[in-house]
Amino acid sequence: MKGMHLPDIRMLLQGASPRSSEMFPELNNLLNTTPDKAEQGKLTLLCDARTDGSFLVHHFLSFYLKANCKVCFVALLQSFSHYNIVAQKLGVSLAAARERGQLVFLEGLKSSVDVFFQAQEDPHPLQFLREASAGNLQPLYEFVREALTPADNGEAAWRCPVLLVDDLSVLLSLGMGAVAVLDFVHYCRATVCCELKGNMVALVHDSGDAEDEENNTLLIGLSHQSHLILRTEGLATGFCKDVHGQLRILWRRPSQSTARRDRSLTFQYKIQDKNVSFFARGMSPAIL
Repeated sequence: MKGMHLPDIRMLLQGASPRSSEMFPELNNLLNTTPDKAEQGKLTLLCDARTDGSFLVHHFLSFYLKANCKVCFVALLQSFSHYNIVAQKLGVSLAAARERGQLVFLEGLKSSVDVFFQAQEDPHPLQFLREASAGNLQPLYEFVREALTPADNGEAAWRCPVLLVDDLSVLLSLGMGAVAVLDFVHYCRATVCCELKGNMVALVHDSGDAEDEENNTLLIGLSHQSHLILRTEGLATGFCKDVHGQLRILWRRPSQSTARRDRSLTFQYKIQDKNVSFFARGMSPAIL
């Protein structure tokens, strides 16, 4: 899976108590946020290079469900059971959230089978898989819009809508062009962030291949639109049991033309049984 460090994902799947009350409190402190004061109208880009950044996906999924937000999760990489197992160990039940209408979950792995082998009366969100000439993701956008637009039927009043995508790079590997994926993000951002005053979080894998023009176009395009970028990277020196990777946090103002208003911080991190600890580069407790 994307060249991930195996201990990273094992830490999330083993040993954590289902009574854990908060996902990654240290990360919340670095971002100066809590579920009680989550901002609205923001696009957050998660990017991983030479490592597995999926722990950030689990963090934001748990964060927004605890913030009482309505979440549409387009999960293209893993199964519902995988996300649910991790979420339960972090104090959140995806099954219960889906049952009460707080979570709308599109399981890409299962849905792709339905697209190929079951007759569809209405356009399927992943309809492009059956259409070799498909050049847009409009059915997927319509699915997101319908899932997050408040209904006038007495539905529970959620704090704000949130779209979470794991991960957009899968769409490239399935044959969609970077421009089509960027169009999808643009329309989702216009609807979710601007019209509905919600948030969008998307993970993209950085292949690190300078000749991969589609991946580079997608990364550059998303970076320009994002308000917050969290980039995880593997260590240049290779695997280390005490330091699992490096996280760069970049706060941006997309509406501003100058990069001087951007600011960034860089930390190293270690994934533990119930948490992720962050520290300045070279300041790992194991080293000191």
